[in-house]
Amino acid sequence: MMRKGKRNTHTRRIRPQALLTVCFFAIYIILGLSLLIRQPFGNPPDEFNRYLIPQYIAEHGTLPNGYEESIRIPAYGFSYAFQPILPYMLQGYSMRLAGCFTQDPDILFYTARLVDFAFGLIMAVFVLLLSRKWFRDSRLQWIFSFLTMFMPQSLFLHTYVNTDSCCMMSIAIMLYGLTCCLQDHFRYRSCLVMSAGIILCALSYYNAYGFILSCILLFFAHFLSSRGGRIRLDWKPFLKKGLFISALVLLGIGWWFIRSYILYDGDILGLRARSLCGELYGNDDMKADVRITYQSLGHTVPSMLFRSDFLVLSLNSFICMYGPMVVTTALWIYRFYKLLFLVGILGCVLPLSRFGQPPEGISFPDPAGRDTDKPLPGGHPEPMLSGSGRPVGPGTERPALNRFFHVNMALCMLIPFILSVIYSYSIDYQPQGRYLMPILIPLCYYCVRGLEKLFFLFGSLRQHFKISKDGKRPVGQALPGWLPTGLCICLAALITAAAFITVYGYAFPYYAGL
Repeated sequence: MMRKGKRNTHTRRIRPQALLTVCFFAIYIILGLSLLIRQPFGNPPDEFNRYLIPQYIAEHGTLPNGYEESIRIPAYGFSYAFQPILPYMLQGYSMRLAGCFTQDPDILFYTARLVDFAFGLIMAVFVLLLSRKWFRDSRLQWIFSFLTMFMPQSLFLHTYVNTDSCCMMSIAIMLYGLTCCLQDHFRYRSCLVMSAGIILCALSYYNAYGFILSCILLFFAHFLSSRGGRIRLDWKPFLKKGLFISALVLLGIGWWFIRSYILYDGDILGLRARSLCGELYGNDDMKADVRITYQSLGHTVPSMLFRSDFLVLSLNSFICMYGPMVVTTALWIYRFYKLLFLVGILGCVLPLSRFGQPPEGISFPDPAGRDTDKPLPGGHPEPMLSGSGRPVGPGTERPALNRFFHVNMALCMLIPFILSVIYSYSIDYQPQGRYLMPILIPLCYYCVRGLEKLFFLFGSLRQHFKISKDGKRPVGQALPGWLPTGLCICLAALITAAAFITVYGYAFPYYAGL
């Protein structure tokens, strides 16, 4: 009877989490498939030109050369095949497989879109796993997951033919693998996950390469230690794990860059070859030496940033702009997200030490020079990690590594913004939020981390004001303790409502009129 009672208690405890998990994936599937099916072909940003590549692969069964005439963009004169095309490859071969059963062009087209939808589904899984590594409070885990997946523009990326969807999935996998590596001292299974994320990122989108750089920098930093005032590198585990990760990554991506080196006269990134192709086949007014840009007009970068609509358009389209940057959503949704990000970031930088010990953010234990793939007596690697990813037992915290991790995340958010500024300033003025989407996951972390610190501040203030013996609340008594839970429920509801309103209240009517 006692065992039965314990089992029933455990079942009651996990039921809300299981229900939330079902709702989380159901929302993604309903909204994602609705957009995927309802959007007309070619209406999302540049989908027509992107679809040429998977279509070519489906028809020929081989990868196209970037100079191939049938896939070139007429006005610009180049094609997207110069860049990494792993997502297009998966779409093309999926279409080729579907072609064994039908030649209906609509079915083949939706097959390509479904590949991106699957990328989003995998991303949602890793976002959930990542939330449990980064937050101890389950309420904050769900806020982070809902915010990351259901911001309207984030959802939109997984519903049409592009490489951004695979890129976002790769970042979620990479950050989850990196977090696991730094917490369990690069066990081989964690290295496998991180390596998979690096490979997918390297073969999908150059703008997200900052995350690959951060993985490299944090790998080096993890094996550095200070002893007696001297910096020391633990060579044995560094070489052992470094060679393992390098071998996996090179096997995964080396073929593409070797191919580019052979096809494009040593241009492994394909960027120089793409520019040359544009010069050869592009329209005269689209060539680099005659194209009108802020740089060619003699304006400065600050002038473009603060005297044009660059920042406003970039931010608004980061939140939501569907189609060719023409489908907007309700004004309150833009204000809601701007306020949420502002309050969250401000809360994140609040110094709260005077109110007590604030909740810890992401933290990593000290390996103490041990190779954790070899278990200690008793069968467990040291240090043991709690369910929240925090060390328990002999392992000690590494404040310097923790700080360096956040410096790297700031760098990962800064790089896409800088690249977007450079592109709009010197090449083609396109302030599009989708170029900034790689910053989404770290941005959502710091936003929710700020809410966590504000909850702590609220709790500290609440403890500061005690109810008097006669049961009356003194002036200034803080609100009751259920407020953080209620606020989390409201935030999740608003995020979900914003997604549904955007899809069914704004996008669908626009598509119906086309």
